[in-house]
Amino acid sequence: MNIHKSNVICTKMAGEGDNTDMENTEENADDTPNQDPDSLAQESNSNERAVKLPMSRVKAIMKSDPDVSLASSEAVVALAKATEMFIQMLSKDAITSTMQSKRKTLQRKDLDTVIDTRDSYSFLEGTLDGP
Repeated sequence: MNIHKSNVICTKMAGEGDNTDMENTEENADDTPNQDPDSLAQESNSNERAVKLPMSRVKAIMKSDPDVSLASSEAVVALAKATEMFIQMLSKDAITSTMQSKRKTLQRKDLDTVIDTRDSYSFLEGTLDGP
């Protein structure tokens, strides 16, 4: 319910004011749009977590390295966010390869193509090879 309508209803219940003024206010309340959809989307995004990977899992992977004895919560969040951004970039490049092949399904060969053709992914060469 719109805030303006609830004020009109409360005023009517209290018996204050002239009925014609309240009817006009109620009509104007119907004409005023509710909150902008873009601002609602921004509010939901601000409430959303900054990182979606499970922090406990990221921390466990970090601690599996023998050189890492302690990991601050800020370091875990930063590494998780960087990982998400890397996965997003790799996925976008792989889907471009898929679309160039006129397919709709992302396949492993698309990832292999991206890794082989882009210098920024050269450190991944051989990581997707099976046993």
